[in-house]
Amino acid sequence: MRGIILAGGNGTRLYPLTIAISKQILPVYDKPMVYYPLSVLMLSGIRDILIISTARDLPCFEALLGDGSAFGLTLSYAEQPHPNGLAEAFIIGRSFIGSGNVAMILGDNIFFGNGLPNVCRQAASRESGACVFAYRVDDPERYGVVTFDQRTGQAKSIEEKPLRPKSNWAVTGLYFYDNEVVDIAASIQPSARGELEITTVNNIYLERDRLHVCQLGRGFAWLDTGTYDSLHDASSFVRTVERRQGVQIACPEEIALEMGWLGPEDVLKRSRMLGSTPYAYYLRRRVEEHVG
Repeated sequence: MRGIILAGGNGTRLYPLTIAISKQILPVYDKPMVYYPLSVLMLSGIRDILIISTARDLPCFEALLGDGSAFGLTLSYAEQPHPNGLAEAFIIGRSFIGSGNVAMILGDNIFFGNGLPNVCRQAASRESGACVFAYRVDDPERYGVVTFDQRTGQAKSIEEKPLRPKSNWAVTGLYFYDNEVVDIAASIQPSARGELEITTVNNIYLERDRLHVCQLGRGFAWLDTGTYDSLHDASSFVRTVERRQGVQIACPEEIALEMGWLGPEDVLKRSRMLGSTPYAYYLRRRVEEHVG
């Protein structure tokens, strides 16, 4: 399975912060925002990843992440000239995806939870159909909203940003699909908003009885960072957990070390490049604990 991080858009809701830089490169406490979705794909066991962004911002991502070797990954880059909808990622990434399955995560989404690696790997292991994740929110009108059959627990419908939501369960920005998604994305028409909606793709899988919706309940956190307040809340959340537990959230080098994609010396080399920062000291400590 291959992975896509969709980090396009103009970030206008965060102006003036994003006038000159991609939202997904802004800091969320001690790391660039893109580290968080990158880490989720890594926890899913995915090492071959395409980053889609604007022509202006792609050089920044390449300067930050390089070819991915610092994280035990292979990274590629592609341009989305205009924000034409999430489903366009599968059209842009068609040659990258090839004949295999694909996972996509939005570049401004943060996931956290002790069981996160397991649910992601279970989703990645599905050979056919699609798997998306639902999370209970207080403002469902901002998202794609899924309703469930109370008797069977199966998803019944998904509506994009409804004025009167039928439930409080929002579809998060993490999606796993079989290869059929490439043709589905190419076949759909733009919505009234002029976008190729990911909800349309999900509803096609739902109509074919091939959509699995996993509810992320208590013990999980899902944060997006599309507003000033949500960006601040995400940073505060990460800071609280890291300072309380002494562990990093979304540390790609640590994940690569645990997965066996990087060796201890690779991580130490990376820490030396990062200098005398707390992040660099954390990497050295993790290598000592790993080797010891």
